[in-house]
Amino acid sequence: MNAIMPPEWAPQDWLWIGFPHDAEEWPGVLERAQEQIAAFANAVAESGQEVRLIVRSEANEARAKQIVSGKVTLERRAYGDIWLRDTGPLVVPDGAGGRIAKRFGFNGWGGKYLMEGDQAIGAELAQSAGLPVEVGDWILEGGALDGDGTGLCVTTEQCLLNPNRNPQLSRDEIEARLARDLGFSRVLWLGDGLLNDHTDGHVDNLARFVAPGVLALPEPSGAEDPNAAIYGDARQRALAFGVELRGVPSPGLIGPAEHPEPASYMNFTVTSHLVVVPTFGSAHDADGVAAVAACFPDRETVGLPADAVLAGGGGFHCASQQMPSI
Repeated sequence: MNAIMPPEWAPQDWLWIGFPHDAEEWPGVLERAQEQIAAFANAVAESGQEVRLIVRSEANEARAKQIVSGKVTLERRAYGDIWLRDTGPLVVPDGAGGRIAKRFGFNGWGGKYLMEGDQAIGAELAQSAGLPVEVGDWILEGGALDGDGTGLCVTTEQCLLNPNRNPQLSRDEIEARLARDLGFSRVLWLGDGLLNDHTDGHVDNLARFVAPGVLALPEPSGAEDPNAAIYGDARQRALAFGVELRGVPSPGLIGPAEHPEPASYMNFTVTSHLVVVPTFGSAHDADGVAAVAACFPDRETVGLPADAVLAGGGGFHCASQQMPSI
């Protein structure tokens, strides 16, 4: 079997984070989004882990220097969106005591958001880290899957079986590629992701492994929760598959009822010493952070505001990508 992509809680050497730069992508909230990403980077850096904040231009770098800790390293690169979870490298052991970066086709989340630099930034980051790069023959974003380190991964049908990604591939063929490229020999297929998620239902907003065979899933917060049916379907599929479940409250309705935001505490980021949970000004924020913290008793867990980051289409996990230790 090919080497398995390490789970996020495995030891890490550093964390890449993308820094917002495009006012058109963050209308009216660019500065707040930058401040929230800076707070995220600062928290991880202050915990003792190296952070490499990716900035776009001289002006963008100058802005970052105003608000990030001196412990955060800045790297200027050409990129479009900040969502390095999807455009950055997926790093796996090479079987000989080293690491190799896996890159896949990227089509702007099904052709919706094509920005200059996003197709090249993954290989560039890997090469700057001295890693060989292997390019897969299909389209895949890192936020579309989550693994537990044993060869089991979770994903959604809405994303991986979407005809705007790999229409030529069947479910069985996608499973074969997950095994070949990332070492995932078993796949838990959930159904849809959150409403209005422009990624077509990335699983890192819905379900996350927190230990081998243990999956965290949101629980509806009130009758108005717009994703209650989606959470229920995911729970049924996960139980039928045989994984252990941990419940995490949902933020409930965030945004207008006619177009709810895809807000989720599941978009947390696990680092070597710290777990960072996005918060949204919801009455459920404290309970959501506490539930995630209970899943990681060996690490400190903090909640940080991420409503402005969400306005640009993602969260802390979406904006980051870890470098696993050898």
